[in-house]
Amino acid sequence: MRKLHYISILICLFLSFQGNAQEEMTLRAADTIKTVIDPNRPARAAFYSALVPGLGQAYNKKYWKIPIVYIGLGSGIYFYTFNQKKYQGFRNEYKKRLAGTSLGADDPTYGDFSDDKLIRGQKFHQRNRDLSALITAGIYILNIVDANVDAHLMQFNVNDNLTVKPDLNQNEFDYRYNYGLTLTYNF
Repeated sequence: MRKLHYISILICLFLSFQGNAQEEMTLRAADTIKTVIDPNRPARAAFYSALVPGLGQAYNKKYWKIPIVYIGLGSGIYFYTFNQKKYQGFRNEYKKRLAGTSLGADDPTYGDFSDDKLIRGQKFHQRNRDLSALITAGIYILNIVDANVDAHLMQFNVNDNLTVKPDLNQNEFDYRYNYGLTLTYNF
């Protein structure tokens, strides 16, 4: 009896759907979009950007990104050299004190520092120097990845047939707003 009940429900479900025959469509030349996709373009942009930072962005015609790349790399290199000089200064003074050739309290730069402060200064500037080197390398790699991804996205077909937009409807029963996302594909 239970099987008969399930079979009758399935028959009702299948009969409730209305089927439409497919319309025959012809494809016209105006319907097709002819785009040239160059598969080597992203690799070429990444290679140019690896060769000279910012050249991949110029190849992609995104000229406004070039100053950002050079400001990032220049800042990283500046902080690396600054911390390297400070590290060498603290290290040389500590070596002089160990050798006994230091000016001691008469030194205008490091005269007030104890040996423990010199060691802490070395560690501080060494850590910041290493961090600056990592950040500079990260900006360089990000430059290459940006050129590659931007070249990929330039070949992506974006037209009005596919849209995603937020949707706001007012419910008729309780007059509250319903929030949603509408995906529309026209063909």
